[in-house]
Amino acid sequence: MSTPVEIFPPGEFLKEELEARNWSQTEFAEIIGRPVRLINEIIAAKKSITPETAMQLAASLGTSAELWMNLETQYQLSRVSKKDDDIERKAKLHAKFPVRELIRRGWIERTKGIAALERQILRFYELESPDDTPLLAHAAKKSSEDVTMLQWTWLFRVRQIADSHVVKKYHPDALRNALKKLNDLLSAPEEIRKVPAVLNEAGVRFVLVEALPSSKIDGACLWLTPDQPVIALSARLDRIDNFWFVLRHELEHLLREHGKDAHVMLDEDLCDSNSPSVTVEEKVANVAASQFAVSDAELVDYMSRVKPYYFSEDRVVGFAGRLGVHPGLVVGRLQKRLENTSYPTPYKFLRAYLVKVRHILMQSAPTDGWGTIYPSK
Repeated sequence: MSTPVEIFPPGEFLKEELEARNWSQTEFAEIIGRPVRLINEIIAAKKSITPETAMQLAASLGTSAELWMNLETQYQLSRVSKKDDDIERKAKLHAKFPVRELIRRGWIERTKGIAALERQILRFYELESPDDTPLLAHAAKKSSEDVTMLQWTWLFRVRQIADSHVVKKYHPDALRNALKKLNDLLSAPEEIRKVPAVLNEAGVRFVLVEALPSSKIDGACLWLTPDQPVIALSARLDRIDNFWFVLRHELEHLLREHGKDAHVMLDEDLCDSNSPSVTVEEKVANVAASQFAVSDAELVDYMSRVKPYYFSEDRVVGFAGRLGVHPGLVVGRLQKRLENTSYPTPYKFLRAYLVKVRHILMQSAPTDGWGTIYPSK
């Protein structure tokens, strides 16, 4: 182990130079044209050497000004406590984890002490060291190396909330029966408040957590254990058609046990699910989701009867009524169907049916975000 070199004040070196020349402080002060008191205070380490003084010392003693400035800098640095480990540790935490968001969302407490901050972060991510990587295994549309820390953070929060809930024992048959009950809730936005209870009855924990900025998460299917599934939504796009699409998408993952070995299936940017990089699992879930409220057969038949695609409000509302679904679900499907065609997507007045539903879901679902902090265990 190396021994730290002792750093002396530059006045010590000045004193040695004067003694070597047999100069008194008074005599040296006269040489450089400065007060004797200044020389005395430099030697006593009560006064710092300025660039001007360094130039004068160099000229009178035959050295360089840089020598005296370096001596002064080294001495001043040595007086400061050893490199501030707290600052370094805090900087590493902020560089690796979204500390500001964790505090803003109330997931950890604001604290000045680095030790307390570090403990909270390690507890949140279930880590032993800040250098460790979160161990929540996962499967996603993209490679695991590309999952961002913001997405990890969202997943860990979802799991924390879900883990605090007790529901009935899960069975796939119970979930299939639940799908029929969910189908009966498609007619009105207010019916969405019943979704968490229907899923809980089937043994599926349902959690609503606001996405962190730029995380782009729409939802996820998690497995706390092989028989404890969780459906989590972010309601990133707050529209009735998007809600049902994402929910049914995640339920299909669950029914097919996608990601079960990896504990979670993470979905982002489902609105851009036509990308060539979409996996087989995602394509299967997308098909199930798109067919849930308005099937392709029903939509094609409807569109064939209203060519050249004049979707009047009365026609859309009437079609939705025959299917027993809210008009917004029809409008959403029409928009998706026509987005890559030369036909205009449904007119602005139809978009009014793409109603917001998050506030309804928040009434009954365990929720974290949008000004609400879900209580920790």
